[in-house]
Amino acid sequence: MKIKVASLMTCMLAAFTMTSVAQYSKKTLIAHRGASGSAPEHTMESYRLALMQGADYVEPDLQITKDGVLICMHDITLERTTNVEAVFPNRAVVENGTRRWYVADFTLAEIKTLDAGSWFHEGFRNTRVPTFQEMIDEVKGKAGLYPETKEPEVYDKRGFNMERLVVDILKRNGLDEPVTPASKTPVIIQSFSEASLRRLAGYGVRVPLMFLVGKENASLLTRETIPNIHRYAQGIGPNKDIIAANPDIVKWAHDARLSVTGWTFRASDKTRFATVKDEMTWFLRDLDIDALFTDDPDQFPR
Repeated sequence: MKIKVASLMTCMLAAFTMTSVAQYSKKTLIAHRGASGSAPEHTMESYRLALMQGADYVEPDLQITKDGVLICMHDITLERTTNVEAVFPNRAVVENGTRRWYVADFTLAEIKTLDAGSWFHEGFRNTRVPTFQEMIDEVKGKAGLYPETKEPEVYDKRGFNMERLVVDILKRNGLDEPVTPASKTPVIIQSFSEASLRRLAGYGVRVPLMFLVGKENASLLTRETIPNIHRYAQGIGPNKDIIAANPDIVKWAHDARLSVTGWTFRASDKTRFATVKDEMTWFLRDLDIDALFTDDPDQFPR
């Protein structure tokens, strides 16, 4: 059944429609940082493996380089997933006794010299950090894109507008239209930042938006407050523990015509379930969430 979704902002959307319970027409698999359980996160190797394992969407977290290029990386700093400390030992910022190498302090050319794979396994040595454009070129036509605006307020202070950069690159690639069942490259943008989602809406973005909620903000998801999220998003993305603790959240969201996407499901985590596939099955079929993020796309229950 097709229904009209309430507009994000009055200026935004005269004819923006999508399927009931927002953007998903089936239970949906989102490859979390690619197939990050088996390859180094946010690398082309991880994204290609996610495609091979049948991902419906591939997730790129986004950061911004010193010269204003969107790259795919979860952390706002480089030290966890690259060898930046060895290559640029004197470029760290010391904060409370801890040395950190911020993405925005390095140009794309400098970041491209870094090894982004050997931290995960020696077999991935000299794997490089991809740009968002490189990721799009690899995934477009094969699966959907699920970018996240990471720490946009931090980049605001550095003079960057992450939302504008995201909208512009989607437009250049012809990916700025609403998701449809026939689309080969649907796009959904996610963020923990309500302000970021509202800014995207203000720019007239026409793809669905999803509001992420961590355990520290679980109180945002009540019967009374969930309908208000429809003012700036078409879906919610709660940490899976929030959903497990209060399964009524799924019903409240669906009643408000919002999708529910749980995160993150990992084979490496110890849970009460025998396997991560069993865990995902329970959330999808028993709790009726619409989609989920997993490090292990090959374990998704079809």
